[in-house]
Amino acid sequence: MRRVFGIGETVMDIIFKDNHPIASKAGGSALNTIVSLARTGADAHFISEIGNDRVGEVITAFLKENDVSTESICRFDNGKSALALAFLNKENDAEYEFFKDYPKQRLVGDIPKFTKGDIVVFGSFFGLNPTVRPRLLEYLHNAKAAGAIVIYDPNFRSHHLENKEMLIPTIEENFELADIVRGSNEDFENIYGQTNPTEVYAKVAMHCNNLIITANKEGVYTFGSNFNRHFKVPVLEPVSTIGAGDNFNAGMIKALLDFNVVKSNELYLSQSDWMHLAAYGIEFSAEVCMALDNYINTEFRHKLDANVRKRIESIN
Repeated sequence: MRRVFGIGETVMDIIFKDNHPIASKAGGSALNTIVSLARTGADAHFISEIGNDRVGEVITAFLKENDVSTESICRFDNGKSALALAFLNKENDAEYEFFKDYPKQRLVGDIPKFTKGDIVVFGSFFGLNPTVRPRLLEYLHNAKAAGAIVIYDPNFRSHHLENKEMLIPTIEENFELADIVRGSNEDFENIYGQTNPTEVYAKVAMHCNNLIITANKEGVYTFGSNFNRHFKVPVLEPVSTIGAGDNFNAGMIKALLDFNVVKSNELYLSQSDWMHLAAYGIEFSAEVCMALDNYINTEFRHKLDANVRKRIESIN
């Protein structure tokens, strides 16, 4: 079975509505993606770092309960597991406050032996953080050398803007390492000051040929070297949008697995591949918006095929 690896930060999300805590969930962008994939039966692995504390135990137990391999998670003593307070606004979009206490030495575990056919997803500020970047690059270069497909989600939010000019070279280095870049329209407006998807692709294509832009109710824009298309999305009244982008990533990866998309020297995506990536991504994202969980529920896998067929029929 092909393996999927998520590399990223782990947090405990404490979710607030009207300034009252209403739920707590294991979170972090890559974690959300990997848990959803594990719930569809994928061979899912998580590469991260968690404190040797009660929060860390809760998160680790949750991952194991969801059949996510924790062999590549580094546990540390000189610090605490990270917390994220997520405040839902009237549209149920989240605004965050983070509390972190990491040790000086980061991401110290052994690098897995990646193989051709593996898929690796990474992103967020974890993908830019100078403290972990040297070690992260070792993971990514090993994955690329083995022939794995690498997916990058910049997840670049407004609170990063004051350091934007310093961070853009690192973001573009991540584009170079990626076979697919998937980001929101907000990400690319923050990075490049561009709102036009075609103009965004002109920037990203200098580094990576395959780009997906998710633009909330405005739909999904896909760009490849020989393909570009806009896809509509269903109109929803979301319960929470916390895991929407992360689960779009999970849907894309599930499509790559289900249709056995692999790469030779470069990743080539046919028109059919693009249709499946978009349809799966939209289904996963829509599903997770209808609950407080950051990941799809365990029953979703049983209706996925039928939902995707209907969506592709409606597209055609």
